[in-house]
Amino acid sequence: MMAQNSRLIEADSKFADRDVDQDSVGSAFDASQTSTSSSSSSSMKRRWDGDDEDHSSRKKQVTEESLHSQKVATHYNKLQECGLAERNKSRIVHMRNFNNWLKSVLIAEILDKVKERRREVTVLDLGCGKGGDLLKWKKGRIDKLVCADIAAVSIEQCQQRYNDMRRRGHPNDRTFSAQFITADCSRELLSGKLRDPELQFDVCSCQFVCHYSFESEQQADTMLRNACERLRPGGFFIGTTPDAYEMVKRLEASDSNSFGNEVFRVSFQKKGVYPLFGCQYDFSLEGVVNVPEFLVYFPLFEEMAKKYNMRLVYKKTFKEFFEEKVKDEKNKVLMQWMQALEQYPPDERGQLASDSPGEYDHAKRIAANPAARRPLGTLSKSEWEATSTLQ
Repeated sequence: MMAQNSRLIEADSKFADRDVDQDSVGSAFDASQTSTSSSSSSSMKRRWDGDDEDHSSRKKQVTEESLHSQKVATHYNKLQECGLAERNKSRIVHMRNFNNWLKSVLIAEILDKVKERRREVTVLDLGCGKGGDLLKWKKGRIDKLVCADIAAVSIEQCQQRYNDMRRRGHPNDRTFSAQFITADCSRELLSGKLRDPELQFDVCSCQFVCHYSFESEQQADTMLRNACERLRPGGFFIGTTPDAYEMVKRLEASDSNSFGNEVFRVSFQKKGVYPLFGCQYDFSLEGVVNVPEFLVYFPLFEEMAKKYNMRLVYKKTFKEFFEEKVKDEKNKVLMQWMQALEQYPPDERGQLASDSPGEYDHAKRIAANPAARRPLGTLSKSEWEATSTLQ
């Protein structure tokens, strides 16, 4: 669900020139025909074996990329598992719930599409983390799941969540079978790690992960190959990632090499030139700096996916997706159940997530209208600004 405003897609784009189609259309991909793994494998081999650049410089580049992968794994391995009560104390609990609601709606809709033509559904969760989407897959009544992630500790926690989910379930509940793989999906091919060497997927889900692979062209291509080469004809590749156009737009409007507010900050080393690969920035949320990430120039991403017989069928920003899907009553009910928006004004026992001036002026203006239904559901100004950098 990724989209950029068309006025930002111009011939004088600040991204480095590349012969790619700059028209954007939509965010789930589907496999229009069977992927040919042999030809894509050989083309990767030609790119590496036929490279004329100096071997020492290439070795240095590969070493630096390997170090970054290790940083990503170490960062997520060190993240402490916190309970629901602790998460609810977070300044951005509603924003996290909002993002989770968006994923829930996207996943449910894609599974409905797949089930129109298949009774059994197999899913690859690429960059699964600790298993935050396991319940979504269970509610979607899939049959098989493969979870892959670079962080071994995250995979262990994901498997534990899966085992707990099965143990707590009713004896008559149908729970999908699962395989858990620790692998750097931007460097290692998953095909050789599958228990079933003939396994094909109906859906590959890659949530908030793709941007790590755009450190280099080779890594981005390997990630796409893992995501797409085992998809059945008509299968879907879905995902969410930061919107490069919105990020660059805000950076260029900033007086410094960073932008943000009280809940998030994005920092670049410089502005003005944005390479297609390795365009690094640091992202911090609630004051905690995550590992470096990389811009994903979406027209290039779309062009690279064509190598694996994929075509773009849907693409929206988070804002556009929300405005479209909230019109459906069942999505609205789910949003309330997931507490994806904060109540404004709060009830007598509650308090707003922020007491900073101006954070709820937008809600205050709407609530002042006698015709408005109260209480309202909203996010703070800072949270809306953070979610609007995503697609």
